[in-house]
Amino acid sequence: MRVALCQIPVSSQPAVNLERVRIALSEAAGRGADLAVFPEATQIRFGCDPRPVAAPPDGPFGSALAAAAREAGVALVAGIFEPAPDGRVFNTAAAFDRSGELVTTYRKLHLFDALGQRESDLVAPGAEPVLAKLAGLTAGLQICYDLRFPELTRLLVARGAELIVLPAAWGAGLFKEDHWITLARARAIENTVWVAAAGQVPDPDEPPTRAPTGIGRSVLIDPLGTVRLDLGPYPGVAVADVDTDFTARVRATLPALEHRRPDIFGPGGETARG
Repeated sequence: MRVALCQIPVSSQPAVNLERVRIALSEAAGRGADLAVFPEATQIRFGCDPRPVAAPPDGPFGSALAAAAREAGVALVAGIFEPAPDGRVFNTAAAFDRSGELVTTYRKLHLFDALGQRESDLVAPGAEPVLAKLAGLTAGLQICYDLRFPELTRLLVARGAELIVLPAAWGAGLFKEDHWITLARARAIENTVWVAAAGQVPDPDEPPTRAPTGIGRSVLIDPLGTVRLDLGPYPGVAVADVDTDFTARVRATLPALEHRRPDIFGPGGETARG
């Protein structure tokens, strides 16, 4: 399977973001991608109130994403906002197949109430880990801050994830870029799994008073922790193969998953349903 990391700037205007998605999808399709991964909050940038534009995945923005996937013939995962029952929103990754059908949605489990930020003021937490069949592979979905919680990746892999798909808007800060790369590689290494993580970059068309919402550094990492793609700090689309035969070879020689101790640490999700 060929995956595209679509590292776009995210605007305060959803219509602008949709056009950027269409352009990136067209480039991804031209390079043979089967799946395109877009950032967290592709719908509208952080720093804006998402509640006025929040809608179910079949709402205006989600329907436009579905149409873009169908037109390009490329499955996609992108960040949207859904209304939550308590007046907040869900920070959601919506996954569409190449025909534009909604495959699943994942609502961010871990909210970024850290380093002076309080995501939970506007965002309600999700309640369930999510797996989806995308472009022929079983993908486990995560969003941004979820990366700091290794038990989520382990559970998804225990349930059959062959690829971790992670939209993000990883902010700048002391050691934060190091944390991003280190944690993404760690999740790949400790689970011998592919990780496809796509982030935002600053939007040059936004007013200068708006703080940047992402460092970029979208990465594709293989099950040995090798960084196959790294988009750096600027907008772009990069495409590479996710090779499950390589995963099998790694696990044959490094069978760490087989050496887990469920008798001590619990089953890790193997018997649960995704």
